[in-house]
Amino acid sequence: MAYNNDVFVAAGQPLIDAYKFGRLVVGGRAYERDVIITPSGVVPNWWRLEGHRLQLEDVKKYLGLDVDAVVVGTGYHGFMRVDSEVVESFRRMGREVYVLETGRAVEKYNELVARGRRVLAMLHLTC
Repeated sequence: MAYNNDVFVAAGQPLIDAYKFGRLVVGGRAYERDVIITPSGVVPNWWRLEGHRLQLEDVKKYLGLDVDAVVVGTGYHGFMRVDSEVVESFRRMGREVYVLETGRAVEKYNELVARGRRVLAMLHLTC
């Protein structure tokens, strides 16, 4: 494991060990702010233009990432809104897209990774 420009890099795609309101454990490391997980590691302290809204501008740099699926965790209670443009943009790139409350998103992410899929996860940990 290594750290490179605030990105936690693990051997292979990391699994999520645990999630509860405001706390996520990935590969044994705890995070208490929103995160993005890519096939090469974790990008901590993820924030959006508007805290409880995911817009195309928030994800543009991830659109070209080589993944099979995108999992968006909308928060413990599902309060984060996801613009339809976000979902449509990833689908146009040939990606499966799952928008779920974060607890269910964690389960879906782990299921897909366990099946050998390359997954981009964007997880809001509170609300």
